[in-house]
Amino acid sequence: MKETRISDPRTNDRIRVPEVRLVGPGGEQVGVVRIEDALRLAQEADLDLVEVAPNSKPPVVKIMDYGKFKYEQAQKLKEARRNQANTILKEVRFRLKIDKHDYETKRKRAEGFLQAGDKVKAMILFRGREQSRPEQGVRLLQRFAEDVAEFGTVESTPTIDGRNMVMIIGPLKNKADAKAEQNAKRAANRTRPESQADESADDAAAAVKTEEE
Repeated sequence: MKETRISDPRTNDRIRVPEVRLVGPGGEQVGVVRIEDALRLAQEADLDLVEVAPNSKPPVVKIMDYGKFKYEQAQKLKEARRNQANTILKEVRFRLKIDKHDYETKRKRAEGFLQAGDKVKAMILFRGREQSRPEQGVRLLQRFAEDVAEFGTVESTPTIDGRNMVMIIGPLKNKADAKAEQNAKRAANRTRPESQADESADDAAAAVKTEEE
């Protein structure tokens, strides 16, 4: 027997039960009514009757535009998949004994990745006896997480992976939001020279006028 999928609920005449708990198009609770009355109300509103909780007793149905509902759900799923596919895991590698300049370079690189909506895999490469001092690696990664906290948050705390220690930091903004922000900044930068030129021209004109007076 073929099961009804959650993503494809029973609608209208396919709902074959004697009575249902009806929810109106605005989310208002109508109460338990006969299925015939629920279908009539949906038809009068030129909408669909959709079963949203089939396992309830009686089943819960809602009056809605089912075509619009399916479209919106598909768009949300598409956007979620696109954001997931576009999120790239960027790797930043450290040595346990890292100098200040190298650390700052890697921090700025990681911030750039996070601002672009990508995840960062921070990895410490242990050499020789350094493997016996994992607590130092934890402190370094915790410091790194604090330094980039403005742009990302820890998704996976420091863990040992073979001879390495790894921590995952996720962006505070998803890929789509980060890209939109970058595009807005680029657009602002393109228009800024013109406005600055206009201001300079106005200032020059004002200066000439002052000299003439």
